[in-house]
Amino acid sequence: MEPLLYLGSLAVIFLLWIKVKGLDYVIVHQRWIFVCLFLLPLSVLFDVYYYMRAWIIFKMCSAPKKHDQRVRDIQRQVREWKKEGSKTRMCTGRPGWLTVSLRVGKYKKTHKNIMINLMDILEVDTERQVVRVEPLANMGQVTACLNSVGWTLPVLPELDDLTVGGLVMGTGIESSSHIYGLFQHICVAYELVLADGSLVRCTEEENSDLFHAVPWSCGTLGFLVAAEIKIIPAKPWVKLHYEPVRGLENICRRFTEASENKQNAFVEGIQYSENTAVIMTGTMTDHAEPDKVNRIGLHFKPWFFKHVESYLNKDRSGVEYIPLRQYYHRHTRSIFWELQVHTEHTQDIIPFGNNPIFRWLFGWMVPPKISLLKLTQGETIRRLYEQHHVVQDVLVPMKHLEASITRMHKDMNVYPLWLCPFRLPPSRGMVHPKGQEEELYVDIGAYGEPKVKHFEAKASTRQLEKFVRDVHGFQMLYADVYMEREEFWEMFDGQLYHRLREELGCKEAFPEVYDKICKSARH
Repeated sequence: MEPLLYLGSLAVIFLLWIKVKGLDYVIVHQRWIFVCLFLLPLSVLFDVYYYMRAWIIFKMCSAPKKHDQRVRDIQRQVREWKKEGSKTRMCTGRPGWLTVSLRVGKYKKTHKNIMINLMDILEVDTERQVVRVEPLANMGQVTACLNSVGWTLPVLPELDDLTVGGLVMGTGIESSSHIYGLFQHICVAYELVLADGSLVRCTEEENSDLFHAVPWSCGTLGFLVAAEIKIIPAKPWVKLHYEPVRGLENICRRFTEASENKQNAFVEGIQYSENTAVIMTGTMTDHAEPDKVNRIGLHFKPWFFKHVESYLNKDRSGVEYIPLRQYYHRHTRSIFWELQVHTEHTQDIIPFGNNPIFRWLFGWMVPPKISLLKLTQGETIRRLYEQHHVVQDVLVPMKHLEASITRMHKDMNVYPLWLCPFRLPPSRGMVHPKGQEEELYVDIGAYGEPKVKHFEAKASTRQLEKFVRDVHGFQMLYADVYMEREEFWEMFDGQLYHRLREELGCKEAFPEVYDKICKSARH
């Protein structure tokens, strides 16, 4: 009885403290309490449910049988919308808080919500070397399924909860993108329900214009109901080499050299200050040296970005062997470094998350679901994060890497920065190089608190957006976008996109991509 009385007394004291301080104060300044007591357990239950569901459905092979029925239901909903007079535009019925994007779209409340319950892996075809998946299948599902049968995606974006639909309609990148390109470049077919309720399949040869226009369109050309994606044979280990580099010019030179070397299956950089970084290069391998194995995905292991920083602190290179799936999701447990990023206005989500004791006891529950963090953040935290926190990915030509980092340092001074190279081939779609030749680009990811004095989110982001346009770069659309309409279509090539919206009757059926994602269109 005594332990129960003790716990009961603590609970009463805790509730009284919340009453005195106010719930808003506790959620903003002591958010870790709410995250640890409620969101971590809920996230575990969420994961267990969806893992078991996906495993059962895949083993029973029931997904393909139900897929056609579910697609017909989507077609029925679209045709009913037309029959009722097409009074408002359409969007998916998936709640905005469930997406990985920090933005919660207000259009969900005013548009016709089409319910799309498609979250399964339909087929793994090892002869054609493709996997056919539904749009709400996520990267955690895909790696668990494919790695278990000896295959993997050539480009497997980092976070477990990223969905195929989001990666197709938006974009995705990984440390293998310097060889394979963005996520869209490993897709070989899309199946969509269009504005008239028809079902079409598009590939490089069939409905080719639509195939090129779908990526980056954010669901404004039709509803994705399936995608076919290339797969490649997997090996059990990644041999990863860590190289600390000092001096901005040296960092950019070494990173470019590593990215141009196709012998490297994986290339990634984490920049910890303007003049310090660690560059990582890796290859898949069948065997590992036992004394160099690092199972970085185990719950008690240090967060990956902190582990990488240790090579910089000790000023030494090193080699490790990491299990393939754990390598793919190396940044998942700390959501890159977002769990341990705070401002003077808000506290870390879990300030002691990388503490060895916490990792050993509770690390198996980390991370909290991004969707649950969004659902519970409230208007106060949302506003504070918008004003005092940066989450941006800019894609610029590799030749402008040094100038880009200098610009971001001047305007934001956010570290660490994530550096990920990718090849960008010519295309008729929204994103392609300036000329007709393939070009090497780099994704610079900035996630954290700006250290510049008098940071102003809108003004600083607009300065960065102008720089990115000037070097013929692109801004990922999951983040806050402050461009005006003309500026947006200066950055992105809308020629094919606008023609197809006209031809397919999308203008009355779906919002334009700019109206869906840009702050200037929503405020």
